[in-house]
Amino acid sequence: MGDLNQLARLLIFLGLGVAGLGLLILIVGKIFPLGRLPGDIYYSRGNFSVYFPLATMLILSLLLTIAVNLFFRR
Repeated sequence: MGDLNQLARLLIFLGLGVAGLGLLILIVGKIFPLGRLPGDIYYSRGNFSVYFPLATMLILSLLLTIAVNLFFRR
């Protein structure tokens, strides 16, 4: 029965973590609007539209690379 209690606590903390991450993304999205940067490509013609967030992907990749390198530095 102890294993189920640990699993239940783990699931609760993971759920709270995901909810917290979602809240953080909402707050940061209001301050720094990613997805509408000058390097993002948007093409629309008739009923067809394509959105390719090139600048957003580059900035997120750079920030995540820096964060991972700082976190996992030996």
